[in-house]
Amino acid sequence: MDFNQILQEIVNWLSTSGVKLVLGLIVFIIACKIVNGLSKRIRKQMEKKNTEKTIVSVTYKVLRTGLKLVLFVLLLGFWGIDTAGIGAVIASAGVALGLAMQGSLSNLAGGILIVILHPFRLGDYISAQGEEGTVEEISIFYTYLVSPDNKAIMIPNGSLLNGNITNYSKKSIRRVDLLYSVSYGDDFERAKAAILDIASENEMVLKDPAPFVRVKTHGASSIDIVARLWVNSGDYWSVYFQMQEDVKKRFDKDGISIPFPQLDVHLDKAE
Repeated sequence: MDFNQILQEIVNWLSTSGVKLVLGLIVFIIACKIVNGLSKRIRKQMEKKNTEKTIVSVTYKVLRTGLKLVLFVLLLGFWGIDTAGIGAVIASAGVALGLAMQGSLSNLAGGILIVILHPFRLGDYISAQGEEGTVEEISIFYTYLVSPDNKAIMIPNGSLLNGNITNYSKKSIRRVDLLYSVSYGDDFERAKAAILDIASENEMVLKDPAPFVRVKTHGASSIDIVARLWVNSGDYWSVYFQMQEDVKKRFDKDGISIPFPQLDVHLDKAE
């Protein structure tokens, strides 16, 4: 092998195609940094205008990824690669992938509709597809929830949008429904007054709408009293558990008994 000839070919390549390759890479890297900066600036501007967080997140990701893809195609054209042929290959691959990934396309459509229709937003507590939790992220294909016990839940957007969704954070206030049972031998009016008194003393319970406490049913072994209290959505569980504890303490103090299932067995003596 002629070392001088090889070295000359390398020098010739570097002075022609090599320069074009290196120059294209440098411009591509700089352009990508500009795209990142531009995307971040647009995101900040949208956040300053109090744009919905979901729209901000999706717009930022689509803009950053889409512009970089365009830059990559331009880079290939600068290097002399036939981008028309690449486009045809991408189109053919897209058709094949579309047939093989119908579920993903459904998720993509679901993600777009979620952004447009706003059935829920980031930070909302929802229940859907047998799961529930706080919405942590809405991506193009999946919605990510965090359950109350800190489990990460990933739900496909297609299934999510085609099913029932319960949004517990949509309204500013919620109603806490509680049920208490007292024995037939106790004064149910006194029990009602005790429950209403506890609810009125709780600062998290709203005065308007007013608390509702009435007898609901005459059970087999108890009188069931329902309490319906309106609270701010963020105070729901605090009020729920606090009422359970306070009512039990008050019933014990006032001598009001909470019945429990009993079974009386009568034995007949054999003759």
